[in-house]
Amino acid sequence: MRADNGNLDPVLITVLARRLKSLTEEMALSMLRTTKSPILGEAKDFVVGLYGPKAEMLEQAEYLPVLAFSMRGALEQIVKYFGDDVHDGDVIIHNDVFTGNGQLNDVGVYKPIFHQGRLVAWSAAKGHVGDIGGAAPGGYNPMATEIWQEGIRITPVKVYDKGVFRRDVWDMIFANVRLPVVAEDMRAAIGSCVVGATGIKRLIDYYDGPQRYQAYLDALFESTEKVMRSEIAALPDGVYTGASRMFGSNMQDLDGVYTIKVRITIAGSDITFDYEGSSPQAPGYINAPYTCSQSHVIATLLMLINKPDLPHNEGMLKPIHIILPPGTIVNPDFPAPTVQGNHNADEQSEAIFSALAEAMPDRVTAAWNRMHGSVVVGRDPRSHQLYSDVMFLAFKGGTGATEGLDGCSIGSIVGGGGWRGQDHEMLELMTPNFLVKNEFQIDSGGPGRWRGGLGMHTIYRLDGDDTIVSTWGDGLVEEARAFGLFGGLPGSLNRLEIQSPDGTVRVANAKDYFGPLPAGSVYHQWIGGGGGYGHPFDRPVESVREDVRNGYVSPESAERDYGVVMDPVTFAVDQAATTRRRGDR
Repeated sequence: MRADNGNLDPVLITVLARRLKSLTEEMALSMLRTTKSPILGEAKDFVVGLYGPKAEMLEQAEYLPVLAFSMRGALEQIVKYFGDDVHDGDVIIHNDVFTGNGQLNDVGVYKPIFHQGRLVAWSAAKGHVGDIGGAAPGGYNPMATEIWQEGIRITPVKVYDKGVFRRDVWDMIFANVRLPVVAEDMRAAIGSCVVGATGIKRLIDYYDGPQRYQAYLDALFESTEKVMRSEIAALPDGVYTGASRMFGSNMQDLDGVYTIKVRITIAGSDITFDYEGSSPQAPGYINAPYTCSQSHVIATLLMLINKPDLPHNEGMLKPIHIILPPGTIVNPDFPAPTVQGNHNADEQSEAIFSALAEAMPDRVTAAWNRMHGSVVVGRDPRSHQLYSDVMFLAFKGGTGATEGLDGCSIGSIVGGGGWRGQDHEMLELMTPNFLVKNEFQIDSGGPGRWRGGLGMHTIYRLDGDDTIVSTWGDGLVEEARAFGLFGGLPGSLNRLEIQSPDGTVRVANAKDYFGPLPAGSVYHQWIGGGGGYGHPFDRPVESVREDVRNGYVSPESAERDYGVVMDPVTFAVDQAATTRRRGDR
């Protein structure tokens, strides 16, 4: 039942928004400082959040927004599953993609919060774990054709029941996981949820009890919805269509082509994303579960509105309507494999940006480089322990440029948020891999009036024993290059090679599997840049000159793509030759 708002202090509505945000940041810091995995502690591949008793979103700390916006959907299923069988002291673990999660490797912990015997909220923490069982160590199985080949499915299950630890359930889950650190990471997640629960109880007391707290919460939702609706209303009404294509779904289907189609309807203060006409679900793991696709849409939409300080709560979601037809690559039917679907934000954003480019050219970006990632699993000869590492430093490509701004170099997937690369020294301390090179890749950003962000050129020496490399992603074929907009040119392609100590070189497919590899094998990756925006001949000459001086653009590209002729040693611009070259446009 809705609480009576009465006469509420508007200042305290703002205070509530800030307190909720601060509390989720406390939860995130707890997770960051207590986790043992470099995937979580270094790369920040996790999210935390607070939710109402029926899974209403209160606020989130979104180190990885595409994970965060799927937590609400998972919690909805948990609430439905347990009904009234939820008690103070319960802790629930869940990762199942067919009951609301986005990826099996993203394991969530959910804790109900009680105040004076009444369920008032939930706290949640979810992170990407180094292994989740299944046929391929690390969880990315490029040969999978069904969900069971990707890992253990954890449907909603209590590991604490009324405060009592369920050791039998805990042991059953983690007996199916290769790495002991995964269980330790889940303990860190539980601790983060306890921080959230403690903070919510104090917050309710600050607002003089549950009823008045709920009244302020309802007012916060209303305020947020009003702001979100005003932002959508500022967008031009109309119906817009866009599409994007993905290439290959697993190692047996490298030539498959799959289309994401979106029809966007903006009507007043409501916006609808309809994916009718998208390809049927694929045999391989590129399928994106429902909540995963929903997250991609929300994360992309937030890039198009002009309110970076908008609270992320239930009110924000009210004007957004998303239609994801069952049995398609954006909402597959059970038991489809799905592990790469969590990374399809790039392709889904391409469809959205291409649809809205003409209607709102000052808001969209050119395409971002498509992720081509890897998981490396092996045994560390220093400790004789298994390790798993997602190669964060290697696969971060450039983002697309937009009006008035170059793309970010070594960015992330759309919706990657605070997801970051590992510290170089910590990488070598925590894994047996030696980093030989990690630098910007020259000429990788798409030329434009505003240049696409640069990708990376990375070399690792893999010094572990029995090392296995699993790859996933896209961006290896011409059509998958990050497209430019309004005369901007595309970014560069991705490429990955594995060189054995005997000199044998194998070029990776978009979805591939190497191993076990001998110690001393070399991992060599070129990751592409984002698309350019606007004609490159319109880029100021001095900006091109600085790009050449900084090693972002070669003198050859400066002349060929930007029409700027300069001395490759002194960087002096030949103004007459540049005028003639640009005149040939």
